Amino acid sequence: MPPPDRPATGRDGTAPPGWPEQVRPPGVPDWERTAVAWLYDLVPPEYRSHEVLRRYPVLLARFAGDHVTAGLEAARAGWRTVRVELAGELPPEAMEAAMTAYEREGTRLAAAAKGVALVGAALRGERWNPKL
Repeated sequence: MPPPDRPATGRDGTAPPGWPEQVRPPGVPDWERTAVAWLYDLVPPEYRSHEVLRRYPVLLARFAGDHVTAGLEAARAGWRTVRVELAGELPPEAMEAAMTAYEREGTRLAAAAKGVALVGAALRGERWNPKL
Protein backbone atom coordinates (compact mmCIF):
# COMPACT_ATOMS: atom_id res chain seq x y z
CA MET A 1 0.00 0.00 0.00
CA PRO A 2 1.41 3.42 -0.88
CA PRO A 3 2.31 5.80 1.89
CA PRO A 4 -0.57 8.13 2.84
CA ASP A 5 1.12 11.15 1.28
CA ARG A 6 1.59 9.44 -2.12
CA PRO A 7 -1.44 8.57 -4.24
CA ALA A 8 -1.77 5.27 -6.03
CA THR A 9 -1.10 5.11 -9.75
CA GLY A 10 -3.64 6.98 -11.85
CA ARG A 11 -7.11 8.06 -10.89
CA ASP A 12 -9.42 5.58 -9.23
CA GLY A 13 -10.47 3.04 -11.82
CA THR A 14 -7.85 3.90 -14.44
CA ALA A 15 -4.75 1.97 -15.33
CA PRO A 16 -1.88 2.55 -17.73
CA PRO A 17 -1.56 0.63 -21.00
CA GLY A 18 -0.10 -2.81 -20.35
CA TRP A 19 -1.77 -3.11 -16.93
CA PRO A 20 -2.59 -6.81 -16.32
CA GLU A 21 -6.26 -7.72 -16.88
CA GLN A 22 -6.23 -9.89 -13.76
CA VAL A 23 -5.39 -6.92 -11.52
CA ARG A 24 -8.03 -4.39 -10.58
CA PRO A 25 -7.09 -0.83 -11.50
CA PRO A 26 -4.94 0.96 -8.96
CA GLY A 27 -6.80 3.07 -6.45
CA VAL A 28 -10.01 1.04 -6.46
CA PRO A 29 -10.93 -1.05 -3.42
CA ASP A 30 -9.06 -4.33 -3.13
CA TRP A 31 -6.71 -3.63 -6.03
CA GLU A 32 -3.64 -4.54 -3.98
CA ARG A 33 -5.10 -7.97 -3.12
CA THR A 34 -5.60 -8.72 -6.82
CA ALA A 35 -2.09 -7.45 -7.57
CA VAL A 36 -0.54 -9.77 -4.97
CA ALA A 37 -2.57 -12.76 -6.24
CA TRP A 38 -1.45 -12.06 -9.81
CA LEU A 39 2.19 -11.65 -8.79
CA TYR A 40 2.10 -14.98 -6.94
CA ASP A 41 0.68 -16.61 -10.09
CA LEU A 42 3.85 -15.57 -11.94
CA VAL A 43 6.37 -17.11 -9.55
CA PRO A 44 7.10 -20.67 -8.37
CA PRO A 45 4.75 -21.93 -5.64
CA GLU A 46 7.63 -22.07 -3.16
CA TYR A 47 7.69 -18.27 -3.07
CA ARG A 48 4.47 -18.38 -1.01
CA SER A 49 6.47 -19.83 1.89
CA HIS A 50 8.53 -16.65 2.30
CA GLU A 51 6.92 -14.50 4.97
CA VAL A 52 8.82 -11.43 3.80
CA LEU A 53 7.11 -11.61 0.38
CA ARG A 54 3.67 -11.86 1.97
CA ARG A 55 4.43 -8.94 4.23
CA TYR A 56 5.90 -6.63 1.58
CA PRO A 57 4.10 -6.76 -1.79
CA VAL A 58 6.61 -4.38 -3.34
CA LEU A 59 9.31 -6.98 -2.64
CA LEU A 60 7.10 -9.68 -4.16
CA ALA A 61 6.88 -7.50 -7.27
CA ARG A 62 10.68 -7.33 -7.36
CA PHE A 63 10.99 -11.12 -7.06
CA ALA A 64 8.31 -11.61 -9.73
CA GLY A 65 10.10 -9.18 -12.04
CA ASP A 66 13.37 -11.03 -11.65
CA HIS A 67 11.67 -14.38 -12.26
CA VAL A 68 9.77 -13.21 -15.35
CA THR A 69 12.87 -11.53 -16.80
CA ALA A 70 14.88 -14.73 -16.38
CA GLY A 71 12.14 -16.69 -18.14
CA LEU A 72 12.06 -14.18 -20.99
CA GLU A 73 15.83 -14.41 -21.41
CA ALA A 74 15.58 -18.22 -21.42
CA ALA A 75 12.83 -18.17 -24.06
CA ARG A 76 14.90 -15.86 -26.25
CA ALA A 77 17.99 -18.05 -25.86
CA GLY A 78 15.97 -21.17 -26.65
CA TRP A 79 14.51 -19.57 -29.76
CA ARG A 80 18.01 -18.61 -30.96
CA THR A 81 19.60 -22.00 -30.32
CA VAL A 82 17.00 -24.75 -30.66
CA ARG A 83 17.47 -25.23 -34.41
CA VAL A 84 21.22 -25.75 -34.02
CA GLU A 85 21.17 -27.77 -30.81
CA LEU A 86 18.40 -30.14 -31.89
CA ALA A 87 19.13 -30.30 -35.61
CA GLY A 88 18.43 -33.85 -36.75
CA GLU A 89 16.72 -34.73 -33.46
CA LEU A 90 13.26 -33.42 -34.35
CA PRO A 91 11.14 -33.67 -37.46
CA PRO A 92 10.59 -30.33 -39.25
CA GLU A 93 7.02 -29.94 -37.97
CA ALA A 94 8.19 -30.38 -34.36
CA MET A 95 10.95 -27.83 -34.86
CA GLU A 96 8.45 -25.31 -36.26
CA ALA A 97 6.10 -26.01 -33.34
CA ALA A 98 8.99 -25.43 -30.93
CA MET A 99 9.81 -22.11 -32.58
CA THR A 100 6.15 -21.07 -32.34
CA ALA A 101 6.04 -22.09 -28.67
CA TYR A 102 9.16 -20.03 -27.92
CA GLU A 103 7.66 -17.04 -29.74
CA ARG A 104 4.37 -17.28 -27.85
CA GLU A 105 6.11 -17.72 -24.53
CA GLY A 106 8.37 -14.76 -25.25
CA THR A 107 5.35 -12.60 -26.06
CA ARG A 108 3.55 -13.71 -22.89
CA LEU A 109 6.60 -13.10 -20.71
CA ALA A 110 7.31 -9.69 -22.26
CA ALA A 111 3.73 -8.61 -21.45
CA ALA A 112 4.08 -10.03 -17.93
CA ALA A 113 7.34 -8.14 -17.42
CA LYS A 114 5.67 -4.89 -18.42
CA GLY A 115 2.74 -5.66 -16.12
CA VAL A 116 5.04 -6.44 -13.21
CA ALA A 117 6.85 -3.14 -13.71
CA LEU A 118 3.54 -1.24 -13.73
CA VAL A 119 2.13 -3.07 -10.71
CA GLY A 120 5.40 -2.62 -8.82
CA ALA A 121 5.35 1.11 -9.54
CA ALA A 122 1.75 1.35 -8.32
CA LEU A 123 2.62 -0.57 -5.15
CA ARG A 124 5.39 1.97 -4.56
CA GLY A 125 2.81 4.73 -4.90
CA GLU A 126 3.92 6.06 -8.27
CA ARG A 127 1.30 7.99 -10.17
CA TRP A 128 0.31 7.44 -13.78
CA ASN A 129 -1.28 10.36 -15.56
CA PRO A 130 -2.98 9.61 -18.85
CA LYS A 131 -1.97 11.83 -21.73
CA LEU A 132 -4.70 13.62 -23.59
